[in-house]
Amino acid sequence: MRPAQYLNRLGQVSRSRKMSFHARRTLLVTMVLAQAAFLWGCSGIVSGKNTQAAPPPPQTYSISGTISPAAGGAGAAVTLSGVTSATTTANSSGNYAFSGLSNGTYAVTPSLTGYTFSPNVQSATVNGANVTGLNFTAAVGSTFSISGTISPTLGGAGATVLLSGAAGATTVTNSAGNYSFTGLANGTYTVTPSNTGYVLTPASQNVTVSAANVTGVNFTATAQQAHSVALTWNPSTSAVAGYNVYRTTVSVVQYAKLNSSLVGGLAYTDTTVLSGSSITYYYVTTAVDSSGSESIPSNEVPAKVP
Repeated sequence: MRPAQYLNRLGQVSRSRKMSFHARRTLLVTMVLAQAAFLWGCSGIVSGKNTQAAPPPPQTYSISGTISPAAGGAGAAVTLSGVTSATTTANSSGNYAFSGLSNGTYAVTPSLTGYTFSPNVQSATVNGANVTGLNFTAAVGSTFSISGTISPTLGGAGATVLLSGAAGATTVTNSAGNYSFTGLANGTYTVTPSNTGYVLTPASQNVTVSAANVTGVNFTATAQQAHSVALTWNPSTSAVAGYNVYRTTVSVVQYAKLNSSLVGGLAYTDTTVLSGSSITYYYVTTAVDSSGSESIPSNEVPAKVP
């Protein structure tokens, strides 16, 4: 083969090899792109959104109304009870509302100091719709009094009288034993008198105020009978400065000294005892000499106050 023919043949082989390499490269790129496209398609399937619709929220309703006139409705507290409990405040026009309520039966109660409401409570049934026009009328509240007498005046004058129940108060009877409580709203009260040294009958009385003053809530005062135990004892055979007197309600246990200073004589009267068949008092005495030394207790003496 001549040199020129060899070179020409070599050039053809070289071009053929170049074309073959270019074709292989093109195929590789095509395969890579195809694989990328496949992976992209998988990714799209995995990250797709769930198109199922969420259930609708449960439907709720409201109860509303007006408290009139505005002078008694504005700022009134309105309480809801029943399926749901809540409290709201009426606005300056006396309007109120409770929202977000499910079906069921409710009670609505307004309140404002110094006012009464008509009606004082209303029921409302929510059944698939809002309840409107649940209205109230406010009126300036009237107040009333409770009064009576504690007799006789010896035990009634200056007695303390306690009022409890719908309102609480304390008063003192005048020189004739009269007392009264004023400014009271409707409700149930208890009147309880007391006076040192007297037993009041009855001990207390229940009184209901219902749109009117209550008079004649009277009591009787009876002086408590004084009780005492008189004690005497034989003198000590030794020289003494005086004696101590001790008492207990449990025989031979926990004696308490009654006298604040030494008893100089041979007698002592205990005026702090109570009557009662279940109570027995036990007494002993001791002798004390000039140096303050105290003797052993005497024999124990029981006493029962009838």
